[in-house]
Amino acid sequence: MERIKVGVVFGGRSGEHEVSLRSAASIIEILDLEKYEVIPLGITREGAWIARESAWKLLKEGRCSQKSARALWMTDPDNPGIFIIEKTNNQWILHEVVNLDVVFPVLHGPYGEDGTVQGLLELVDIPYVGSGVLASSLGMDKVVMKQIYQQENLPVGPYLFFNQNDWHKEKIKWEENIAKKLGYPCFVKPANLGSSVGISKVNKQEDLGPAIKEASRHDEKILVEALLQGREIECSVLGDEDPRASLPGEVIPGNDFYDYDAKYGDKASKLIMPADLSQAITEEVQELSIAAFKAIGATGLARVDFFVDTNHQKVIINEINTMPGFTSISMYPKLWEASGLSYRQLVEELIELAIQRHKRKRKPKQ
Repeated sequence: MERIKVGVVFGGRSGEHEVSLRSAASIIEILDLEKYEVIPLGITREGAWIARESAWKLLKEGRCSQKSARALWMTDPDNPGIFIIEKTNNQWILHEVVNLDVVFPVLHGPYGEDGTVQGLLELVDIPYVGSGVLASSLGMDKVVMKQIYQQENLPVGPYLFFNQNDWHKEKIKWEENIAKKLGYPCFVKPANLGSSVGISKVNKQEDLGPAIKEASRHDEKILVEALLQGREIECSVLGDEDPRASLPGEVIPGNDFYDYDAKYGDKASKLIMPADLSQAITEEVQELSIAAFKAIGATGLARVDFFVDTNHQKVIINEINTMPGFTSISMYPKLWEASGLSYRQLVEELIELAIQRHKRKRKPKQ
C-alpha cells in the first residue's frame, strides 16, 4: 500500500516557535512510518520555509544553516505539493518536486495558528489538519472570540481591551476603567498569542504599566481580564461535522498562575486527568466546549479552557485554542488518552478528518 505523504509544518515567526518544535517532534515520533511518509517543513524565526536536512536540523536543534534548502508551494490543485530548491553558485536550483497528500500545520500563535497559513493551504488546495481561515483567526483573537461567545450567550468573564495607541493617549481613563470595572488583581495579556506568552498578573495599579508594556511586545491589541475565582479546567474537542468532547482535566499551576514556565518548565505544575468534578459539571464543561467549538466554526481539534467555581456551580469559558500544544506533556492529547483514545489514534484521526473534509469541499454540487 502506498504511504500517505504528510507534510508536517513547524517553527514559525511567533513567540511560540519553541513550543511548535516540541509539538511537531512528538507528532512525527508517533506516526506509523509504514502508513505515513513524513515530509518535514520548517519555518525559521525569520519566516523562511526550509526542507530536507535543514528542516530536520531545525526540529532537533532549533537552528539551521543559511544555506538551507527552501520549500516553495506549488499552486496546482491537481498536483499539490512543494518545489524544493537549493542555492548553488549564488543561484537557486530546483532540486526536486514533492507531492503531498495532507499537511499537519503544527504552528502555534501568529503567522501559523491565526489563519495566515490556513489561507495559504486553501490557495494551494491541499488538505490540512485543523480549523480553516476564519475559525483560526477568531480563535486567535481573544477579544473577538469573547465577543462572539457573548453573542451566542456563552459565559465569559469581565474584560476590557484597547490598543497601544489608546493606552498612551488616554492612560488615566483606562487606569480608572480597569480599577472600576475589573479591579485588582487582574490579568494583562496580548490579544493574539498563546502558551501564556506575554501574560502578567497585576496586583496593584503601579504594576499595570509594566504589564501592558510586556504585552505590547507581542501584540498591538491588549486584553485585560478580571481575576476569576475557580479551578482551571480544560477540555479537548475532536471532530468536524459531529465534534465530541473529552473528559475534562484540571490544571494546578506550580507558579502563581499557569504561565509559560508553569506549562513547559515547572515540574511543580500538575495536570489531573480526569478532573474530580461532579457528573453535572463534567457534562456542562463538555457541552460548553462543543458549543464554543461550533460558535467559531472550528474543525478538527481545539482545546477549550474554563474557570469552574464548584462552590457556586459556575462555569466560565476563558478561551479556545484551535491548534493546542501537542508536546508529550500537553493537555490536549493527554485528555484524549484519559478518554480512551491513544496519541497515535488521535493523530491518525486528525489526518483522516482533514482528508475527508477536503474531499467534501471539492465534491461537485448536485
